[in-house]
Amino acid sequence: MLVNGKHYRTIWLKEGNDSIVSIIDQTKLPHLFEIIDLKSVEDVRKAIKDMWVRGAGLIGATAGYGMYLAALEADGGDFDAQFIKSGEILTATRPTAKNLSWAVERMIKKVCVAGICADEKRKIAKEEAQAIADEDAEFCRRIGENGLEIIKRIAEKKNGEVVNILTHCNAGWLAFTDYGSALSPVYAAKNAGINLHVWVDETRPRNQGASLTAWELGQQGVSHHLIADNSGGHLMQHGLVDMAIVGADRVSANGDAANKIGTYLKALAAKDNNVPFYVAFPSSTFDFEIFDGVKEIPIEERGAEEVRIMSGKTADGTICEVQICPDSTPAKNWGFDVTPARLITKLITERGVFGANREAIFNLYG
Repeated sequence: MLVNGKHYRTIWLKEGNDSIVSIIDQTKLPHLFEIIDLKSVEDVRKAIKDMWVRGAGLIGATAGYGMYLAALEADGGDFDAQFIKSGEILTATRPTAKNLSWAVERMIKKVCVAGICADEKRKIAKEEAQAIADEDAEFCRRIGENGLEIIKRIAEKKNGEVVNILTHCNAGWLAFTDYGSALSPVYAAKNAGINLHVWVDETRPRNQGASLTAWELGQQGVSHHLIADNSGGHLMQHGLVDMAIVGADRVSANGDAANKIGTYLKALAAKDNNVPFYVAFPSSTFDFEIFDGVKEIPIEERGAEEVRIMSGKTADGTICEVQICPDSTPAKNWGFDVTPARLITKLITERGVFGANREAIFNLYG
């Protein structure tokens, strides 16, 4: 997508040195646009753990490139063991996003083949990491096409009046290699000339809506307003939301969807107000070994400081952190919640739009 009119992906091999992986440091947005070079598995581990990169698809693509760097680091003596160990290190960084373990397992399956020399394995690792990133971008582009049809139908019913879309957290191109999941249909609709507007939840505690979604919507010229996390239900009650669309970090075989904390509450409000609620994600986010998302999807608990401390820009342009609670106040910080399939209108993947239920999923993926 575009940044100041120039196309970027969120991750790529550095031009002129393909042993370095370049990323956009998302912890600096929206106030600074900075590119960081990752040169080792440890760099990649830190980038995922500390959320320099985040979002299901991008975590997967970063893991893929991290495994390519692992191939460069492994020596010829016990290549496979070293490569697999690096995969274990990367997989342990964050527990909820399925794309992470999916990418690592895919790289290991492709690279750790008996009878292939270390140099050939490094070549395969590079090709597969690039394939994962390219596939992520292409799948997200198709999600945009599939979701566009939903927005078109709403626009037709409204006879050209603005289509109001609510989203939670960031599931745009910053969360993937390109295009995004939940925002890909928005961008497709914008390009198709549909009159639309996006309500952007701030998404406490890390404020990915305020910092990332609002920033990228602005860069693409999409009409939007930032709202407090607790405003969505009020807007739905007053007919100001035509559809809600969010991303996902892991989706169970029966359609339960884990996404940023607070998504479940939006789904409840949408159900109560007859607002269609969609979950968009690439197929790599499915976990077909889980059949009860609420009970089985692992929920990451992050540090209390993310709740107690906020960062922002002061009037004089200084970027700083401030504490928002008493010194002695403890905090708890769950990163995700699970929206049960019964609250989801439809799932949107690169394969199409279908029901959030076991039968519909296995008809398409079985």
